[in-house]
Amino acid sequence: MKAEEVSSLIKSLRKRLGLTQEQFAHRVGVTYGTVNSWENGKRKPLPFLLRRLIEIRDELEGQARELPKGRRSR
Repeated sequence: MKAEEVSSLIKSLRKRLGLTQEQFAHRVGVTYGTVNSWENGKRKPLPFLLRRLIEIRDELEGQARELPKGRRSR
């Protein structure tokens, strides 16, 4: 995964979760500075953290699929 893709993934996850960089960092188990560096493309997460971020994305996508669609008109 390229640095730009990682940056995009992290920003997207954080916004979908409605978290600040500091809150997201706490959830993932890293520092605010680390999340900031990831989002700005200065650093990439270690492989085990990248896997965790992908798991979070997959969990969110799974939840979105499970949400009921709007009522359908008859």
